Amino acid sequence: MSYGYESEGFEVAAQAATAERATFMRRTYALLAGSLLALVAMETFLLQTLTPNQVFGFLGRSPFGMLGIFLGFMAISWVAQSIASQRVSQSLQYLGLGLFISMEALLLLPLFFYAEMTLGRERMLGLTQSAGILSLCVFGGLSAAVITTGTDYSFLRTAITMGSFLALGLILCSILFNLSLGVWFSFAMVGLLSACILYQTSEVMNRFPSDMYVAAALMLFSSAVTLFFYIFRILMSFQSRD
Repeated sequence: MSYGYESEGFEVAAQAATAERATFMRRTYALLAGSLLALVAMETFLLQTLTPNQVFGFLGRSPFGMLGIFLGFMAISWVAQSIASQRVSQSLQYLGLGLFISMEALLLLPLFFYAEMTLGRERMLGLTQSAGILSLCVFGGLSAAVITTGTDYSFLRTAITMGSFLALGLILCSILFNLSLGVWFSFAMVGLLSACILYQTSEVMNRFPSDMYVAAALMLFSSAVTLFFYIFRILMSFQSRD
């Protein structure tokens, strides 16, 4: 997906004055950090309020329930990029960000409850902390690499698009033909999301207008949480073997 605002006549942050460009990046990552903290607070509230039976009773225990979760993450990512690629009002951007935080919190619930039922609550909480730290390290390292070097990763767009459709096809096949998406699928998705983060960070730096920091934060938030989802699945797979 292209974010070529410059081709539509908008001044992008890369063309703005140094102070304005710095303010744009600071607002983007401050809002991203705030969104992640809001997600943690909402998830904590939901885990203390709801029970596994309520969540799994709503989703059902069939494979199609898990399909819905996989597809939910992909749909959220695509809609986030769609909002980010359009010149929508800032109020709509904030509304979209708030809805996305709520949706991500709901999508993560089955994963946490499944880990709690499989490993116990203490190990689930430890796993969550480990996955969170690893996700922040990966996301932070990739973002820093783009910001410090200024490399343009727009060439990754085609590979990311193809990889996303391939992942969607594998998820559908796993349901239709009762195939298991093992830990290697999660590793592949971490690789795909790492490419997404490189590409999106590059686009934010080079092709976003300086007043579109909410849309930029929304897009990066979606990728960061989905990265956490797959890193958590990898760690849980290793813990289950112990």
